[in-house]
Amino acid sequence: MTKTLGLIGAGRIGGALARLALAAGLDVVVSNSRGPETLVDTVARWGEGARAATVVDTAREADIVVATVPLGAHRRLPADALAGKTVLDTMNYYPERDGSVRELDSRELTSSELVQRHLQGARVVKACNNIDFLRLETLARPTGAADRSALPVAGDSVAAKEQTIRLLDVLGYDTVDFGPLSESWRSEPNTAVYVRPYLPRRPAGLTTDEEVMRWFMDCPGAPLPADRLAGLLRAAVRQSPADARERLG
Repeated sequence: MTKTLGLIGAGRIGGALARLALAAGLDVVVSNSRGPETLVDTVARWGEGARAATVVDTAREADIVVATVPLGAHRRLPADALAGKTVLDTMNYYPERDGSVRELDSRELTSSELVQRHLQGARVVKACNNIDFLRLETLARPTGAADRSALPVAGDSVAAKEQTIRLLDVLGYDTVDFGPLSESWRSEPNTAVYVRPYLPRRPAGLTTDEEVMRWFMDCPGAPLPADRLAGLLRAAVRQSPADARERLG
């Protein structure tokens, strides 16, 4: 049973997971690349049960560790300290931010396989990467709720996926196991599973970026049940990052 959730990275996804974990009665230990002293105000806002630590101490002390940093920084994750741990990979590949990665551009690997190659002694599970930080927090529901949403998980370790599924249930989500890390592209950016299914239909008449962003920040979200999520995962189409950039450009 997970009693302490570790977060390497204290950004928006990490903050949402921290608040959900604390509300569920778990302890949270959080770290970043700048040191625990820079997280004093963050853990104070989160409240009782949260504390800051070094990256290595977070890796060693948590029952499950969430790696929620830019993918380009994944090599800074402490492989030795994370050996034997289940590591939730929330990271996505954005070439314009992370730089071009040959193995990802060629689709030789998925981003989570790249992370697993670095964390050889850990058990990487792709999770919480396809939902935005606002809906991640607002769509959480108790077990059995009629409007409960589901999140996809992928990983090469059955035991690690089972541990992740139990954690996500505690945090407020059903899950769909969609296979090994080689299939984790199905929940990545530029697929139909990414972000949009958790949003209601955008109102007509939003014509400016400012109006769209205001709607995005304010809308409550749309529940995504497990059966619909499973269908979207099965129907996902893989694109290379170059293809996606050309289409969007």
